[in-house]
Amino acid sequence: MKAYDGMYIDGAWRPAAGPDVIEVVNPADEEVIATVPAGTAEDVDAAVRAARAALPAWAATPPTERAARLAALRDVLAARQEEIARTVTAELGAPPKFSATVHAGVPIAVAGSYAELAATYAFEERVGNSTVLHEPVGVVGAITPWNYPLHQIVAKAAPALAAGCTLVVKPAENTPLVARLFAEAVHEAGVPAGVVNLVTGLGPVAGQALAEHPDVDLVSFTGSTDVGRRIGAIATGMVKKVALELGGKSANVVLPSADLARAVNVGVANVMSNSGQTCSAWTRMLVHRDQYDEAVELAAAAAAKYGDRIGPVVSARQRDRVRGYIEKGLAEGARLAVGGPEAPREKGFYVSPTVFADVTPEMTIAQEEIFGPVLSVLRYDDEDEALRIANGTVYGLAGAVWAGEETEAVAFARRMDTGQVDINGGQFNPLAPFGGYKQSGVGRELGAHGLSEYLQTKSLQF
Repeated sequence: MKAYDGMYIDGAWRPAAGPDVIEVVNPADEEVIATVPAGTAEDVDAAVRAARAALPAWAATPPTERAARLAALRDVLAARQEEIARTVTAELGAPPKFSATVHAGVPIAVAGSYAELAATYAFEERVGNSTVLHEPVGVVGAITPWNYPLHQIVAKAAPALAAGCTLVVKPAENTPLVARLFAEAVHEAGVPAGVVNLVTGLGPVAGQALAEHPDVDLVSFTGSTDVGRRIGAIATGMVKKVALELGGKSANVVLPSADLARAVNVGVANVMSNSGQTCSAWTRMLVHRDQYDEAVELAAAAAAKYGDRIGPVVSARQRDRVRGYIEKGLAEGARLAVGGPEAPREKGFYVSPTVFADVTPEMTIAQEEIFGPVLSVLRYDDEDEALRIANGTVYGLAGAVWAGEETEAVAFARRMDTGQVDINGGQFNPLAPFGGYKQSGVGRELGAHGLSEYLQTKSLQF
């Protein structure tokens, strides 16, 4: 076990204000692999003050130079990709290949995309007799989750840096080690002192202190809807900007004309990816009544293949939460097609890949975010009913539609109340805006829309 010390503040690792530490547990074997400092409000204040002091110079730095620092950061992350992947596997439990390609690979692509965007974005434009300036919003408090620990940091830090903002990152307490690697990469990339700062700690202590700090101009949070509501209330009370990427209960709508086998297999893979710990996962599969039994059979067979390939969930608490939802589904009358609440292994925070049949829209497992490898299969009689079911939750983050003709799928997708829809297995696009409708959040991440969250506008009339 390694005991890490210090917070990354003003370009250096500095001792934490308090003596408390957080244990980092490997979810695959339940062993403590490291400790990191548990930051306090004093640590957060020091980090915010450093970010505030660095803001004028960084905001005045030409966009091309900011782009160069982002390109350097991308290159450092790429050079350390294997180390990043090993770290994510150790603290999150993700399979090594998935850690390398997704957890380490996607942040590299996102950092690169903002390096290009920073150099080309129109930070100034003419509108009639006005010059409109797009200026950095200021100091950003970035509070990030554990499910995609590096991606979620980069998805906030890269656009903030491109915009000319400075920031303080408070990573999830379950996965702080890759956040420390990010801070090292920032340092190695030559980002000026104070522009990026890192404070590890617990959400109710360090996270709340960051959200409440009067010198933080924007709070960018990714996590649960309940916590997002609290952060939104704090920000509203202080009249500061907020960007919230919250929960989801996304629908995977399989229309009768679709390739059923492909739609089901891709849908199951989507839910099982990252052990189901993905806010945008298609956790509700909607199938026409005439194809329902075949779809359930296909889904159960596909999910069963993940039994020895899927990683653990992040913690004992998360494991127990997911199993509780499985038990709730059984209690409310859903039928197990495969899986269940029983522990699949003696050690580690594992949950069996689970598929529920005979799920009705009002059931808890069809309404609430489970955040584990659990799929609910629902039946519908016609497209209007499918649409009502798809839109019938408080969430609206993502979704999918499958049909024989792309135009048919697109027509259905246009009626869905959700921020992103994949058509017939459309691939992830790091330049497309990502974010939700309804209680799935406020604002967007990625691409130019993600950059705009970190900007404010000023008009000069001539």
